[in-house]
Amino acid sequence: MASAFVLAMAAQAGAQEMSAQERAHVMRLLRQTPLIDGHNDLPWTIRSDHGNDLGALDLMSDTRRLDKPMHTDLPRMREGGVGGQFWSVYVPAALQGLESHKTVLEQIDLVRRMVGRYPDRLEMAVTADDVVRIHRQGKIASLLGIEGGEAIAGNLALLREFRASGVGYMTLTHSKNNAWVDSATDAPQHGGLSPFGEDVVREMNKVGMLVDLSHVSAEAMRDAIRVSRAPVIFSHSSALAIDPHPRNVPDDVLRLLPANGGVVMVNFYSTFVSPDYLQWASRRKGEEERLKFLNPGDPEAVKTALATWVSANPAPVVPLSIVADHIDHIRQVAGVDHVGIGSDYDGVDALPVGLDGVEDYPALLAELIRRGWSDRDIRKLAGENVLRAMRRAEEVARRS
Repeated sequence: MASAFVLAMAAQAGAQEMSAQERAHVMRLLRQTPLIDGHNDLPWTIRSDHGNDLGALDLMSDTRRLDKPMHTDLPRMREGGVGGQFWSVYVPAALQGLESHKTVLEQIDLVRRMVGRYPDRLEMAVTADDVVRIHRQGKIASLLGIEGGEAIAGNLALLREFRASGVGYMTLTHSKNNAWVDSATDAPQHGGLSPFGEDVVREMNKVGMLVDLSHVSAEAMRDAIRVSRAPVIFSHSSALAIDPHPRNVPDDVLRLLPANGGVVMVNFYSTFVSPDYLQWASRRKGEEERLKFLNPGDPEAVKTALATWVSANPAPVVPLSIVADHIDHIRQVAGVDHVGIGSDYDGVDALPVGLDGVEDYPALLAELIRRGWSDRDIRKLAGENVLRAMRRAEEVARRS
């Protein structure tokens, strides 16, 4: 049952609590169609907070109770109706070359060990048919998504080996440019994709790996869609028209998706969905930089003063409904066949009220049903759209 605090915040945000009847309706749909989340950073959280030691973390317990609370555990995934999860095997943009490659291999190993530790709840998946079969068995299909094309170290052979290891998608870059593609959050260097970047996209098509355009610049998005013969995905991105963060997808790119077959899997991070929160976060960052300038070499003074600033300037409340607004907008511009869900759980530090963890997908789907979404449309959003994109990518690979 929700706490009094959560209910009060939901009321403040204008959210409607999901009824038992609404929940039953949503869960019936999610028994028919697997809910597939495009991006969860649990593997990196296990690495950074628990030293890659699965023995130090029980994913069958409530991870909200940890000293560092988490968004993900297996009972809550079941409560949320999750049928398929792309686990992000992330690599920081600062790592380059073979060090980056090694880090991703360690992340892949971690996911495989995690799945092996909970065989009654998780099973590795590579193809769309795998996802459907595993979901029908009552387990969560576990897929791999590389976050950061630095991991291939500029070598297509390494890309092919990643696909042979079961990697389903690769995000072409992260927060910084790499040698062949521009990031959305770095100064343009290549004007989108370099010629080698185009070769990377073509090779991903050949081996059946989905091209993930989250984090790349708008020019790189357009270049990749132009080059790719298979559907692209955005594993965890939202709509630029609603929140002007450069990580989000502009309308002209959304209009390219029907011809390509691609899918934007909407992110839940408050900074990427709420323009008010984005402005607040920018002000907080500016204040932090000011305090660092005034307190050189004294991080504790910066931390204390910043906490005082946040207390005097609290973050705006972000409602669940604004995530539904992004989904509705992408549907309006690109069509209902081109939108999905990519939460970014355990990779972000601020979430809308009511989307606090992996148990909360049904609340979002219930909100969309209230807005007039049909059962068929909900099934497309939840998983059918990304399954279609996967199948098309597999077909392109077979014909290559």
